[in-house]
Amino acid sequence: MIRLPLLHAALREDFPPVTAALTQPNGLLCAGGDLAPWRLLEAYRRGIFPWYSPGEPILWWSPDPRLVFETGAMHVPRRLRRDLKRCRWSLRADTCFADVVRACAAPRPGQGGTWITPEMFAAYTNLHALGHAHSLEVFDGAALVGGIYGVAVGRMFFGESMFSRATHASKVALLGLAALLRGWDWPLIDAQVESPHLYTLGGQALARTQFVERIARLTALPGRIGPWQGTADALDVAAL
Repeated sequence: MIRLPLLHAALREDFPPVTAALTQPNGLLCAGGDLAPWRLLEAYRRGIFPWYSPGEPILWWSPDPRLVFETGAMHVPRRLRRDLKRCRWSLRADTCFADVVRACAAPRPGQGGTWITPEMFAAYTNLHALGHAHSLEVFDGAALVGGIYGVAVGRMFFGESMFSRATHASKVALLGLAALLRGWDWPLIDAQVESPHLYTLGGQALARTQFVERIARLTALPGRIGPWQGTADALDVAAL
């Protein structure tokens, strides 16, 4: 039986140090608490994120290593680059945040369920309303075909999930987000856990100690709290 430190929803208490996270399962740190905005933002500042299934308590994670993207070192595979040159999609930011989260929560082939519970949906749409959570959306005409959402703290973006309703649409969302952040001098996107297809786009594994050191500096810098509408409209998908 795994014994974890427990957080209390009624208390403003610190998270355990990330060095206390388990190695199996990788990164499991503590349980409990709530998804209040102050607690979520503090978690991200420390390199911690919530991830749990329906029926479980809130579980908090800080895996080692951590998958990240350097916004100035994204990789576009040759076939994808060829397809993008013929693409007529457009990019937008924060025009339909809730729709992006719902699409990310929808069941996918080979998955038994979703970790984006109603409680998580409410917490992140609340963070969005407060100006801390954002989405980058891919449109084919008027149709939403892909997107990514996450949390911005200082000059650091913590990716949560992405979806695709058309081939390459989630990759375009990620590349568009990187281009947007690169233009603002935001150097890093957190992708949380390792995934083979993310490595094909330039994902890198950072030791947790390095990750925590970098985000401590980046989250302390002035950021962009508030709506991001209009910031991605000029991005050219063919030039990503």
